[in-house]
Amino acid sequence: MPKYIMLSTLGPDGANTLHQHPERLKEVNAEVEALGVRVLEQYAVLGPYDFCNILEASDELVMAKVALMLGARGTLKTLTLPVIDVDDFIAAVAAD
Repeated sequence: MPKYIMLSTLGPDGANTLHQHPERLKEVNAEVEALGVRVLEQYAVLGPYDFCNILEASDELVMAKVALMLGARGTLKTLTLPVIDVDDFIAAVAAD
């Protein structure tokens, strides 16, 4: 199943919600999983992004739906990137 990296940055409302209710993070994960996307790993990060999530979805349309749903809340912005397993990449490049 395809994997994706979703980087997210909290807005002021999202930061306030998370400050007041840190468990909200796990609730959002459950909402994402209910839409058919599996949260494989999740990290809080320092720098221009607040979180890095490794996700698995059946296709990019499902992932796009989740990204839109999260962004529509107005509490965060996301950047979603498809990832390629290194062994698959090497095999594709070597095939030429």
